[in-house]
Amino acid sequence: MSTAETLTAQGYIQHHLTNLTLGVHPEHGLSFAHNAQGAAEMGFWAINVDTMFFSILLGWLFVRFFRGVAEKASVGIPGAAQNFAEWIVEFIDENVRGSFTGKNPLVAPLALTIFVWVFMMNLMDLIPVDLLPWLFGQSMAIFGADPHHVFLRVVPTTDPNTTFALALVVFGMVLYYSFKMKGVGGFLGELSLQPFGVWGMPANLILEGISLLSKPVSLALRLFGNMYAGEMIFILIALMFGGGWALGLTAGALQFVWAVFHILIITLQAFIFMVLTVVYLDMAHQTHH
Repeated sequence: MSTAETLTAQGYIQHHLTNLTLGVHPEHGLSFAHNAQGAAEMGFWAINVDTMFFSILLGWLFVRFFRGVAEKASVGIPGAAQNFAEWIVEFIDENVRGSFTGKNPLVAPLALTIFVWVFMMNLMDLIPVDLLPWLFGQSMAIFGADPHHVFLRVVPTTDPNTTFALALVVFGMVLYYSFKMKGVGGFLGELSLQPFGVWGMPANLILEGISLLSKPVSLALRLFGNMYAGEMIFILIALMFGGGWALGLTAGALQFVWAVFHILIITLQAFIFMVLTVVYLDMAHQTHH
């Protein structure tokens, strides 16, 4: 990538960790940020366009694939695509049956969506770190943009906005089903009366409140932290390619080894996010007498 030749190592890393951000700047109005500081000055309502684009694109591909398989499904000898889709559905169904004790037809499709969508977003981390940003920068240069000020992060789950958005949706569903299944009194009773009973109400509220609020935070930070660390390692390895042929060969070997190991990480993180979602919803459906 051209930025690897013209930027310092610190600048190269910052370039790869800066989102393509669109927002209203205090001085320039509606515009794309030229650096991380400019993105911060745009405030809360700025949009990370690259995160939105890749997450929506991958979500559409997920829906399109499973819908296409469902439309072409047959009772005869299934094709490769149908076999693959059925294997994923059976895998999710087995895990939901093992973790969810209630009755809710929404849980299994939700678990399938979370696992596949998060896995696909994580999988973008295996694309060479310079490839898509370089192609995007060159395409924008045709229109007169400076490639050094054109940013593109292709892994949506390395953006905390994505992971917290997913976690907050899950948290909203947990609250909804907690009130629906237990009623307002039952839900508030769990928060205030467990585990120490009436006399321990202040301690109960503190402990149960922290436990409740930690659910979305832990979901979001676990996924974000692991994917951010993986992205950072790929960037650091990519820096080695500019240090001569010996470091380049070493970087190539390290990149391959880390990519193979990272396949396990991206799969495991999608699976953990899915399982915890199912477990939290199961807890929301349980009633205590």
